[in-house]
Amino acid sequence: MEPEDLKKENSSVVGNIPVQHDRCRLRSMNLDELMTREVVTTTPEKTLYEAAQLMGEKNIGSLLVFKYDTAVGVITERDLLNVVSSGVKLEKDWIGGGASIRDEKVEKVMSFPVVKICVKSPLKEAARIMIEKRIRRLAVCDLGEVVGIITASDMIKSLPEAPENMEVWFQVDYFMAKKIIAVDAEMLVENVAEIMAEKRVGSVIVTSQGKPVGIFTERDLLNKFLVRDKSLIAEVGNACSSPLITAPVGMCIHEAGVIMTKNRIKRLPITKDRKLVGILSARDLVEAYARASTQKGSKRR
Repeated sequence: MEPEDLKKENSSVVGNIPVQHDRCRLRSMNLDELMTREVVTTTPEKTLYEAAQLMGEKNIGSLLVFKYDTAVGVITERDLLNVVSSGVKLEKDWIGGGASIRDEKVEKVMSFPVVKICVKSPLKEAARIMIEKRIRRLAVCDLGEVVGIITASDMIKSLPEAPENMEVWFQVDYFMAKKIIAVDAEMLVENVAEIMAEKRVGSVIVTSQGKPVGIFTERDLLNKFLVRDKSLIAEVGNACSSPLITAPVGMCIHEAGVIMTKNRIKRLPITKDRKLVGILSARDLVEAYARASTQKGSKRR
């Protein structure tokens, strides 16, 4: 569905969640409505290979790491990207030596401590913490027990209404990253992974003869290579997600959130006159969420 088609609709359904987006308005939701209640976990002693397999099986981007019934860390698809880009192999090289993800343990690369939030906390507090800590997920707790996970992608399902006098500040142009990392379709995935890790980005635009043809993300690396034991010696053009789903400059963040949620994507390339001028991530929308919540509260006062 094209962005213009979305503007013509009064409402749509994303999963089982009714979403109102007339004039860029979305229904406000609570933390416990948005969070994922199934907490998928691993242990520090498991291998990175086992962690990758579990993420792929559940189609998720992270696992909470538990030891003695306590959350001690989190491992993400970004961690796996960093590992393979640093030279850790998919298979053990019995001749040349070196580490492989079948040997490396989760505890070596997991992030800690786990950043938590109370289930009764407002969504704007979750947004504030994500922006402040520069993370994309929080463990949700009730009376000290982990009861769910809230991610940046979850939060874009409930962007608050921006004050009318501030709407110009809530267009995608203001929040998108303007620096686009592009790679040629013939580049090998192993080299693309190195670039993504070096630039600290979760995706790159894939081009052919100078024209964008797709996007390659951390999730593509996980599901199409690590989970399938597939060699990274492969052209990225054959592994990227295509065609590109894009949105025009000037679109409000609320409609961008609808597009991303509806298509189950975490990154939305932004175009102007049919040329890519930026890319909007779920985390960018969380920042917009925090700003809109603040402005909305100020207006009420």
